Amino acid sequence: MKLYEKLADEIEEAVRRGVFAPGEKIASVRQASQQHGVSIKTVLHAYAILESRGILETRPQSGYFVRAKPQAGAPRGEPTRVIATASEVDVSRLVLSTLRSIGAHDAVPFGSPYPDPGLFPWRRINQYANAIARRHSSWNLIDDLPPGNPELIRQIARRYAENGVPVDPDEIVITVGATEAINLSLQAVAKPGDTVAVESPTYYAMLHAIERLGMRAIEVPTHPAEGIDIEALTQIIARQKVAACMVMPNFQNPLGFQMPDEKKRQLVELLSGHEIPVIENDVYHELYYGDARPSTLKNFDTKGLVLHCASFSKSLTASYRIGWAMPGRYRAQVEKLKFLNTLTTPSVPQVAIADYLRQDGYDRHLRRVRRLYRQQARIMSAMVERFFPPGTRTSTPQGGYVLWVELPERVDSMRLYRAALECGITVGPGHMFSTRNAFSHFIRLNYSYPWTAQSEAALQRLGELVGKLGHDKGDRT
Repeated sequence: MKLYEKLADEIEEAVRRGVFAPGEKIASVRQASQQHGVSIKTVLHAYAILESRGILETRPQSGYFVRAKPQAGAPRGEPTRVIATASEVDVSRLVLSTLRSIGAHDAVPFGSPYPDPGLFPWRRINQYANAIARRHSSWNLIDDLPPGNPELIRQIARRYAENGVPVDPDEIVITVGATEAINLSLQAVAKPGDTVAVESPTYYAMLHAIERLGMRAIEVPTHPAEGIDIEALTQIIARQKVAACMVMPNFQNPLGFQMPDEKKRQLVELLSGHEIPVIENDVYHELYYGDARPSTLKNFDTKGLVLHCASFSKSLTASYRIGWAMPGRYRAQVEKLKFLNTLTTPSVPQVAIADYLRQDGYDRHLRRVRRLYRQQARIMSAMVERFFPPGTRTSTPQGGYVLWVELPERVDSMRLYRAALECGITVGPGHMFSTRNAFSHFIRLNYSYPWTAQSEAALQRLGELVGKLGHDKGDRT
């Protein structure tokens, strides 16, 4: 094989793997010559071959770009169907067994809800924590009481202010992760037996909170790119009493969309008009792929009805489980519930994270993580398109680290989950993301972990299982 043919094959393989996205500019001829240690003539020959194959295209005065092509895996441009009745929630056992299987079987963690801890600066944060522990041989319990460490609260408020979200530091209550923030917020605005509107599909932590408090969930159709269907929610509110709404407007788990600003405004205005509080789960807010941090529902809140919940667990460290709530008009009630439920949030982790935010390169760390996630999202999407059978569709994540995959309708995700586990692979079955059997042929995949030969082989094997299960079920019917 000639050198320029070899170079062309290498670049085509990188495009196939998703390293270079459709429409993305690649290295100039001179840059590629330096990067690959070949002559400019060799690069020109390689690029010409790639143009003839339909891989690259030239744009006058701009350079070479990956040719855009229709993606068979694009999500359907329509929301999920309406589920008009409220239902009791019981998904915790399935979620618990799924999470246990990840650690117990030492499996490939495509099914994990957690980001790769290897990307976190946990050693540096531990150094701060150890130094704090040495300085304070004993800790006054009063220092741990709600709302939390003043310096951490100040640092959190500062980050919001720097990103255009006006926040009163006195509104912030530190919690044990976002999970506690969500539970406290829901407890503050609704009571057992009440109906809570959620997205469909929705993140199962939201369903856990509803289940724990004895409430009922009503699922609202959700568009794969724009979020909760506001017209459908309007119709639901007109038909029955809704005590609260729970949503993830930014990089929703599992769909990965970023709700447009105008849709966020419309949602807040609709709920405010009916005096319905909305709990905003914004745990992925720092993991955006665009040029700027997205807005929040809090940006459009004029009545204090948005209870904003977030944490550092997805962006900085999961082991310390430090989150917070900004509960608007329900602030006093959330602080009281925090005291009654868990009394305190440990001080050392709070102070350690505050020290890191004040003294270290949090933004530099985030830029690196975002860049890796964005690239790995492309790779996994390309690999799913390559290895999975026709009829498979994928989401287009705008942030975060999970991919939502629609399998051919004949494939049951629980059967796939069990078959994959036998092969040392985990997936997140779609059953976890609904109170009903609405997503039985969907799975969620985690792409935060390094892409290796092992993970590529595991995804290929997963695609084979999908094909086999679809074929087997088709034979039986």
